[in-house]
Amino acid sequence: MDQVTTGAVPDDEELTRFGYRQQFARSLRHFESFAVAFSFISITTGIFTTYLFALTTGGTRSIWTWPIVIAGQALVALVYGALSIRVPLSGYSYQWASRLANPHVGWWFGWMSFAFLTIVTVSVDYGLVQVAFQPLIGQTYTPTSAALETLVVLALQAALIITSTRLTTRVNNTAVATEIIGIVGLTVLLLIVAAVRSLGHWSNLTSTGPVPTAGYYNWLGPFMLATLLGAYTIVGFESASNLAEETHEPHKVIPRAMLRAVLLSGVVGFAFLIVVAYATNKAAYASAAPVASIVHDVLGGVVQKIFLVFVCVSIFACGLVIMVTNGRLIFSMARDRRLPGHQFLSRVPRATGGPAWATVLAAVLSAAIALVLRTHGGALATLFTASTIMPALLYAGTVLLYVFTSRQRGPGESGERPRPFGRYEIPVLAGAVIWLAYELIILIGPSEFRDAQYYVLGALGVGLVFYIVQLLTEREAMRKEPGQE
Repeated sequence: MDQVTTGAVPDDEELTRFGYRQQFARSLRHFESFAVAFSFISITTGIFTTYLFALTTGGTRSIWTWPIVIAGQALVALVYGALSIRVPLSGYSYQWASRLANPHVGWWFGWMSFAFLTIVTVSVDYGLVQVAFQPLIGQTYTPTSAALETLVVLALQAALIITSTRLTTRVNNTAVATEIIGIVGLTVLLLIVAAVRSLGHWSNLTSTGPVPTAGYYNWLGPFMLATLLGAYTIVGFESASNLAEETHEPHKVIPRAMLRAVLLSGVVGFAFLIVVAYATNKAAYASAAPVASIVHDVLGGVVQKIFLVFVCVSIFACGLVIMVTNGRLIFSMARDRRLPGHQFLSRVPRATGGPAWATVLAAVLSAAIALVLRTHGGALATLFTASTIMPALLYAGTVLLYVFTSRQRGPGESGERPRPFGRYEIPVLAGAVIWLAYELIILIGPSEFRDAQYYVLGALGVGLVFYIVQLLTEREAMRKEPGQE
């Protein structure tokens, strides 16, 4: 095991102790770190793209699965925060597993993170086009048009990231502020107008809609499956830890940013869901974009257009942050010589910009997936399910990593390691494990998720090929960590 830290030394000196030199400008503080985590979660993106799934799976009653997800993911965020304090490096779970377990476990954590971030970038950007941009301009959806427009979005995001981290951060900060203000304002306006015009029904909060009530709470029944409304949305809070080397006092800032992002997203998102469910009508059930349909029916076409503009900005920022995260992960693995082409992928042309070739690779791979899906009419459903399975696996693996390594000591440490959760450590860990087991059962059990499961298996198969190549070509890099004596 390599060296770990308590955060008692200056940031750059701490980085040197891990065997690295400072390559990025540390420009992120409390709000910027929170904004990264909040933007990746993006309640607007999640609710807007998955509310249709929730309606058709469990009706409007399905919104009550949301608090379950918030509670579970908050426990996972606590564990991630503890690990980010011990190893404040870009690459998050890849670095944590490499340093606290061994490079081989770390490599697989990195590969799974890479596969997840690649597919979720497409999922978010494709969703931007299908459920926000095309309805905004009145364009009829086709898989081909959605795929081609997704390529344009990917190119814009990559160009922005490579050009300037500060500019990328400012765009994201603005989008986050807009999202919070916009979603709160829309929630209040939708509630008042729906009540005044008698377009809302509180009975919707307990309605299953067209879904039969018989067996609603059965094992793998509608209520369990509807949990994916929140499970797809409340992911990515760990992205703040992937920018640890660009954050001032990361051991203090990042854990708070992750937990705050989960809790604020949970509270604001649930308030919005209650009002959306209250205003849901028959037309929403028949719409490909039910939230937009509800806003149109209650507030009119002009407000709907304004709302769609704000949704486009929010989802664009979400995809932007995901690509930032993927680029940093690729960079982190490449500088350890654990990816083919690491000589290029580890380059950082300017301290104020992103890793250029790593970002290009992230964008190109996402673009390739978008092109493959250009003839697939159900692309969005498959994408969002696959991008829910993979983080659930990563979260489960990372929590288990913490369980098995929390008492280990790094070189120079003496005595028993302090418990970050004190007497609540066992409840926190037990709750996180139970929640993640529940989520994985939902994602692995149903046969309708087979396409997404095949993607995950395919990603693992491709990973096995690259893993073997790494063992053959970079045996020394796969054996020890940078800075390890």
